Amino acid sequence: MSAPTTMKRTPFTEYHRAAGAKLVDFAGFEMPVRYTGDVREHQSVRTGVGLFDITHMGEFLVRGEGAQAFLDQVVTNDVSALAVGQALYSPMCRPDGGIVDDLLVYRYADHYMVVVNASNMAKDFAWMEQQKPAGVTFENHSEGTALLAVQGPKAADVLRGHVPDAALELGYYRFLPGPVFGVEATISRTGYTGEDGFELYFPVEHGAKVWEGLIEAGKPHGLELIGLGARDTLRLEMGYMLYGNDIDDTTTPLEAGLSWTVKMSKPSFTGREALAKHKAEGLKRRLVGFQLDGRRVPRHGMPILSGGRVVGVVTSGTFSPTLERPIGMGYVESGLHTTGTELEIQAGTTMLPARVTARPFHTRGSHRS
Repeated sequence: MSAPTTMKRTPFTEYHRAAGAKLVDFAGFEMPVRYTGDVREHQSVRTGVGLFDITHMGEFLVRGEGAQAFLDQVVTNDVSALAVGQALYSPMCRPDGGIVDDLLVYRYADHYMVVVNASNMAKDFAWMEQQKPAGVTFENHSEGTALLAVQGPKAADVLRGHVPDAALELGYYRFLPGPVFGVEATISRTGYTGEDGFELYFPVEHGAKVWEGLIEAGKPHGLELIGLGARDTLRLEMGYMLYGNDIDDTTTPLEAGLSWTVKMSKPSFTGREALAKHKAEGLKRRLVGFQLDGRRVPRHGMPILSGGRVVGVVTSGTFSPTLERPIGMGYVESGLHTTGTELEIQAGTTMLPARVTARPFHTRGSHRS
């Protein structure tokens, strides 16, 4: 009989427990999946403001004269184009073009920070470590870094007076170092909900001060605690991909509609040759969004059919609280990926009519462009 696995905890686990959260194992962390209910939490972010504990994400620091060249070799996007105080989103690929992970790169004045998915933290660190050249320092700072996100149209109202004024004027995918409730932090404006929002990176030992400060500052604005359930429905309404569902080692950025992150103008990056060949030969499948009528939700792994023939598979699905209808994403054969194409989802013995829909599904978010 195997010994029980001990889940990692964030500095905020006891706050989640006290708030009545349902806690689950997520990527080895004890994380809140919901507090009051997925739909209520989802709508709180769309119309007001929510607080997310995302400390389970991984943070790697990269330093040295060769740091930029190293990162440009391991990711597909153009790190050299980053200004200080700017972040970018990028896949990181294997030589065959499969996606190791999707991540964020932050450029500071004297170093870079790479933010990776919790489920891939160990894999990513090993993958990057084996490609690291001499003269580059590569460190995992995940255990010492807390990460909270404040998301929603009232996000700036919650932080006003508790962060530098310049932080509230940040553009999308911009960041600055500065104090949050007196704690030195990195304040960024990226987000994954489609709404305005900020991410706060700071040392774990100051978790209580920042959490309690946010709760108090959020009271006049109706700040709600948000779990992983609503986080998933919010990201899916925006058509954002979840690693392990919509992208993984077997999918390429081109198939996933991430060609805008693949900079073929770079002289070299891991996976470049395979992706160039993939593009030249033509894509055999594409990731699409689709909507269904009724209330039956498409689920990961369900077959997608056209004319009675299996042509793909569902990768993500949910009932959209905003659109009040089922939505999903999945890979289908090229030629069936155009908007308006009629498809069917096989749910057991039932066939669910679906049609390809442009992403994002939700187009009225408050995030800055």
